[in-house]
Amino acid sequence: MTARSILQIFDQYEKTRLNFVKTVAELALRPTNIPTLHEAKVLELLKPLLRDVCKQIQQCATIALGRIVQHDIGIAKQFAQTDILKLFLLNLPKENKHQKSSILFVLRSVCKHDAELADFVVKSGALPSIISCLEDFEPSVQESAAWVIGYIARHNAGLAQKCVEAGCVPLLIICLQSPYLTLKQIAASALCDIAKHSIDLAQNIVDAGAIPYLAKNLGNLDEKLKRQVLAALSACAKHSSELAEVVVEAEVFPSVFMHMAHTCPHVRKNAAALTRDVVKHTLELTQLIVNTGGIGALMEVVNEDTSEARIPCITALGYIAGHSEQLAMSVIGCKAITVLGTILNEIKNENVLSVTAWTLGQIGKHSPEHSKAIASANLFPRLIQLYSTDDSSEDLKFKCKLALKLCLQKCLLVSALEPLLYDAPPNILKYVLGQYSKILPHDPKARRLFVTTGGLKRMQYIEAQPGTTLMEYVTIINSCFPEEIVRYYSPGYPETLLDKVEQYSPQIMTVIKETNTQAEETQMMVPHPTASEELENLLV
Repeated sequence: MTARSILQIFDQYEKTRLNFVKTVAELALRPTNIPTLHEAKVLELLKPLLRDVCKQIQQCATIALGRIVQHDIGIAKQFAQTDILKLFLLNLPKENKHQKSSILFVLRSVCKHDAELADFVVKSGALPSIISCLEDFEPSVQESAAWVIGYIARHNAGLAQKCVEAGCVPLLIICLQSPYLTLKQIAASALCDIAKHSIDLAQNIVDAGAIPYLAKNLGNLDEKLKRQVLAALSACAKHSSELAEVVVEAEVFPSVFMHMAHTCPHVRKNAAALTRDVVKHTLELTQLIVNTGGIGALMEVVNEDTSEARIPCITALGYIAGHSEQLAMSVIGCKAITVLGTILNEIKNENVLSVTAWTLGQIGKHSPEHSKAIASANLFPRLIQLYSTDDSSEDLKFKCKLALKLCLQKCLLVSALEPLLYDAPPNILKYVLGQYSKILPHDPKARRLFVTTGGLKRMQYIEAQPGTTLMEYVTIINSCFPEEIVRYYSPGYPETLLDKVEQYSPQIMTVIKETNTQAEETQMMVPHPTASEELENLLV
């Protein structure tokens, strides 16, 4: 056999191995194929190919492994028990750019599943190698490394802190300044995954000078980059008023309001979330947002957008209204009550209903005038309905109860309170009676109306335990009316009257009999005139 024939055998074997790993990589693209590949012991078959003498086979085998691992956490845990990871980390600095990206893809696929696997990767000593890849001159390698950092950091604050301690933040900021769009996107996303956990982590990013570069990239036309930048700014701003001030000082407003009208729903949502995370802190920051047109931009999204952007917008309106009476009146002046009332009555999504109820409470909590705006829209019955329905979640019930409590404690509109006497459950009814206990002692017309509409009668049937707040309110209200009126409407009083009727001994018949007897005796005593006397009288 000639040398050429021998080399052909090796060449054919290499082509067969390459064909095998390419086919497995293609099959791994479909999640439905993963169980079958696992049953065929694909990990054991790929393991020797990861050390293959042919770089192309190594790369294809690595990609196939990454695709398999990312679809199944069980296979990922099985992979973690092998020595493949140590092999990858040992060879990572020496590999070419294609194999580096492939190995980082495997690391990313393992880390994405849960904090336990991500922590395993970190404890295996992967972070120094990943950080070195962030410093690589090849953009594709930097992208893969930034992606792994993001997947590690997103799970919890401890893992994010380890990434920060490894020195990833300055390198990610350098990536933000790169001309490569995809690298910018992934770097912004990784910064967001780090900053979202705690104020200390967000402070690290701010101190490293990331905010100006994030703000600068907000002007990029790419919607994915806009989305990630807005999310990163929001992750920093949400933790404290100081961090929010740094974001505001980067002059991202009112540009953020314009992004609320973006065609991409994710951009709209993140822009609304950033606005929410700024206005929730202080009156000064909120006033700045309002002065630059924040309420109008938020109302436009609430009115027209049915996507996920509606929730942070409604929440932002609640934060704005909650800071002061004047800001709450500004929200009311933009017809927010009408729009929120429509949402409360027509939308079925419980998350939207919860934030809507909470926002209504923030609007109505300030004064009788604010509460009157809620009451005039007839929203109390709907809030009670949502609170009383068994299908409502605990969060929705809590938000509805809080809104009713805040608004009812300021409400002086009797026409809105009266229906609640019949519909409100006891723990809401005490707030209704609390308002009546403030109104009735000083308003005669309200007392008359309270009786004529059946309110006093309804109150007598309320079962209040002695010593409770509810009993105290009942006592105060009863003291506003004459005792006989209260007794008349008390339970059992008609039966008491009927009993008295049955027990009563009539006296009127004896008096009539005595009167008739006296009249008869008088007639007998008076003498009747004779015929001659009667004739004389007539003549006279």
